[in-house]
Amino acid sequence: MVRKRVKLLLKILLTGAALYLVFNKIDTKTTWRVIQSAHIGWLALAWIFFVVSKVFSAFRLNRYFQDIGLNLPQIKNLKLYAIGMFYNLFLPGGIGGDGYKVYLLNKTHQAPVKKLIHCVLLDRGNGLAVLLWLMFGLMLFLDLPWEYPISLFWVGLLAMVALPFGFYLVMYLFFRPFMSSIPASTGYSFLNQILQLFSAYFILAALEVEQQFVTYLFVFLVSSTVSVLPLTIGGVGARELVFVYAHDLVGIDRNVAVAFSLLFFLITVLTSLSGIFFKYRK
Repeated sequence: MVRKRVKLLLKILLTGAALYLVFNKIDTKTTWRVIQSAHIGWLALAWIFFVVSKVFSAFRLNRYFQDIGLNLPQIKNLKLYAIGMFYNLFLPGGIGGDGYKVYLLNKTHQAPVKKLIHCVLLDRGNGLAVLLWLMFGLMLFLDLPWEYPISLFWVGLLAMVALPFGFYLVMYLFFRPFMSSIPASTGYSFLNQILQLFSAYFILAALEVEQQFVTYLFVFLVSSTVSVLPLTIGGVGARELVFVYAHDLVGIDRNVAVAFSLLFFLITVLTSLSGIFFKYRK
C-alpha cells in the first residue's frame, strides 16, 4: 500500500513538473484561442476514428486471450477493454486497467494469472512495436537538420528492417505459445495505429494546419511512445512536453502543437469515460 502511494505521489509530481515546463514555454492565451477556433466537425471525425482504433486494440487483446484458451465474446471483451481504459486514465494509483483485467478474468474464468499477464504485456508490446515501425517509416519523409554520417532516411529504413526481426526474436524466446497470433495481432495493431494517425490528421485539419503534416504526425508518434512510459498520470504532461521541445528540433508551432496534444487527450478522456458506464452496468 505504501509503495503504491509513493508511486502515485511521484506520478503527480512528475505530471505537475511536466505541465509547469509546458505552460512556461507557451503563450496560454494563444493556445486557448487556437483550441477555441478548432472546427467541431473535424474533431468529431477524429473522435470516431479514435474510438474505432480502440475497437481493434480490444480485438488484438482478445486474440491473445484465445491463445490461453480463454474465449471471451467480443462484446464482453469490448466492455472489459473500455473499463480498463477508464481505470488506466482515472485510477492511475490503484489497480490500473491491465491489473483489473487480470484480476477479473482470473476470478470469473479461473484463467492463470501468469498467462493473463503475458496477454496484457504482449498487447502493449505489439502495439508499441507497430507504433515505432510507423514512426521510423515517417522518418523517411522528413527533411530535418541532421549532422551525423548516416542520413535520417537510412536510420529510419534500417530501423524498419531490424524492428520486425527483433520483435520476432523476443516472441520466440519468451512468448513461444503466442507465436501463432503474430499475423492477426500485428494486423490489429496496424489498424489501430493507422486509425489513430487519421484521428491526429483530422485534429490538425480542425486546427487549420496546412503545412508540415508529416512532421506533426511524426512528433505525434514520438509523443505517443513517450506517453506509454508510466511516468505521469495518463501520459498528461509527457506528450505535451514532447511537442513543446519539438519546436526547437523540427520547427513546429508550439502553441498549435500543445493545442493539438490537449485536444487529443480530451478525445482520449471522452472515450475512456465509456468505461464507467460499463463498470456500473456490470
